[in-house]
Amino acid sequence: MLKNDLLKIINYTIDSVLPENSVRKNIKKMNILNEKIFLLSIGKAAWRMAKAAKEELKENIKSGIVITKYNHNLGDIDSLEIYEAGHPIPDENSIKATKRVLEIINSLEDDFIILFLISGGGSSLFELPEDNISLDEIQYITHQLLRSGANINEINAIRKRLSKVKGGKFANLVYPKKIKALVLSDVLGDKLESIASGPAYKDINSSKKIEDIIKKYNINVNNSIKKVLFKEPPKNIVNAQHIIIGSVKIACEKAFEKAKDLGYNALLLTTSLSCEAKEAGKFFANIALEELKYNNPIKKPCAIIAGGETIVNVKGNGLGGRNQELSYSFALEVEGLKNIAFASVGTDGTDGPTDAAGGIVDGFTSIKLKTKGLDPYIFLENNDTYNALEEAGDLLKIGPTGTNVNDIIILLVGGN
Repeated sequence: MLKNDLLKIINYTIDSVLPENSVRKNIKKMNILNEKIFLLSIGKAAWRMAKAAKEELKENIKSGIVITKYNHNLGDIDSLEIYEAGHPIPDENSIKATKRVLEIINSLEDDFIILFLISGGGSSLFELPEDNISLDEIQYITHQLLRSGANINEINAIRKRLSKVKGGKFANLVYPKKIKALVLSDVLGDKLESIASGPAYKDINSSKKIEDIIKKYNINVNNSIKKVLFKEPPKNIVNAQHIIIGSVKIACEKAFEKAKDLGYNALLLTTSLSCEAKEAGKFFANIALEELKYNNPIKKPCAIIAGGETIVNVKGNGLGGRNQELSYSFALEVEGLKNIAFASVGTDGTDGPTDAAGGIVDGFTSIKLKTKGLDPYIFLENNDTYNALEEAGDLLKIGPTGTNVNDIIILLVGGN
């Protein structure tokens, strides 16, 4: 029953933060119904956002490009070109699509408005390397960063310096055309400079900050790359406006609302969880123990909810993602306990480089592995939580959702 309730909360939450309604609502406020518009939509939610905008603005959108992750194209959209590209590491299609964007925009009159729809994943999907930087070099550095334990703000700080279209550089490239951006935030604190690496927002990082990140995570860069990394980006962007239309805070509030409807006492713990995934799993396991023993910090039956984005310091060669590692770590700590269920979910439906959204576990997850003769701890040591959860039947697959507002973590503890 608890796992069924978790699924109800998860589905309701994701349905509540799908971007279509927010896109339509905010377009009506933007006073662009009589403008000539070029539509650019990037990210995991790019197709749905573009579809809603086209339905709202119709023939006002003269042309446009959608760049999204592989398997996220849901069909043709009239007058728009749709590209799929690499995520979380850019590929040749990322560059091909980005070049096409600039080619079309450069052919337009200056009175065109660029309606820029931005969602998480845009950093790898929208890419054009700086001069003297190859795609291979960007892929290598991105791979190092993703495995290092660096947070998204640190990762994107480096990405911006290596790209011609990040850190406000895209806005400068298309000047004097005006950009009006609707942003679905997947970054804690809704930091516009970091969401999709801020193509139309100024880079606030200093070269000293870049140097500190490289040293902190021991990122291997050669001298030619260092020269580009320490070149100061534009600090004054005058042709772009941004509106945040969705965030993890909204998602957590919707999860809270649904949990209450299902009869749980609900506690929204935080909307800015940011730590190592396996440590977060242990933390929530300790909360579960507190609830079972002392009915604290909130009376059972209860739902304890959090939002944010954890990190994984990859040391093994297994398959997984931060939500899978978080939920699996929780499962190991609560082995044999009854009356609890737990889920950690990427709202985009794709956790890391996998087809899973996360894990939905309980006190019997690790026991199911042991009955198969498997050692549950080896999976965690090898960062192979995808296969561990799949073996236990606790891998959560919901498919690409069309939205992306960080991760939702939910602990349910039943009544006495």
